[in-house]
Amino acid sequence: MLILLPPSEGKSAPRRGKPLDLASLSFPGLTPTRERVLDALVDLCSGDPQEAARVLDVGSTQLDLVDLDRGLRTNPTARADAVYAGVVYDALDVTTLTPAARRRATSRLAITSSVFGLVRPGDRIPAYRLSGGTSLPGLGPVAGAWREVLGAATAEALGNGLLVDLRSSTYAAFWRPTPDLAARVATVRVLHEVDGVRKVVSHFNKATKGRLVRALLEDGANPRTPARLAEALRDLGWHVEAGDPGAKGTQLDVVVSDL
Repeated sequence: MLILLPPSEGKSAPRRGKPLDLASLSFPGLTPTRERVLDALVDLCSGDPQEAARVLDVGSTQLDLVDLDRGLRTNPTARADAVYAGVVYDALDVTTLTPAARRRATSRLAITSSVFGLVRPGDRIPAYRLSGGTSLPGLGPVAGAWREVLGAATAEALGNGLLVDLRSSTYAAFWRPTPDLAARVATVRVLHEVDGVRKVVSHFNKATKGRLVRALLEDGANPRTPARLAEALRDLGWHVEAGDPGAKGTQLDVVVSDL
């Protein structure tokens, strides 16, 4: 099973650690594109900071984020699961997983990244600011750069297993599963039910996905089909409704009411 996670906009910047070593990262086939993205981002942030802030969509009071990107090749690095600090990762809370669950996280999780394409939780990366919808001078849309190469990397990591896609729509645009994978793709949507009305609530959607991944890792379930995944989640106490399989896979609706 391969679980694709989105990154977080918020990052925890390492205070010490070795500088970035692209050769040490998982998915080495992505290195040429990583170089291209890094070059474009560092070049942008080495020029006019106000223009860089405009392109990166950060406020004029957040020029420290421009400084962060300017130093990407020399800044300290840490494990990716420590750098990403958003709601999903707070709920997943990798540091408190059992040893067995942490080993599963190492082999079953991959994080979509605007700068690095895909990384494993243990890959050492610097903190950065680059949203998935950004277009960089000299490169163009970041999503377009990754769309050309992520298919092969994802397929290699997936093997014959099940792909559980938890990415947000922005990062889903980096790569979309091909029809031949549809039978082994499950996308997850979290719906919160209040007074009989179901809707997606961003913060709770992210937190629920983090808790769901944590539960799967702790349990050790390794389903091979979307139907088996739905069964495994129900066994763990989740309310799951599975849609009909389609050309893009099967959507699973996880319904919760604990707002």
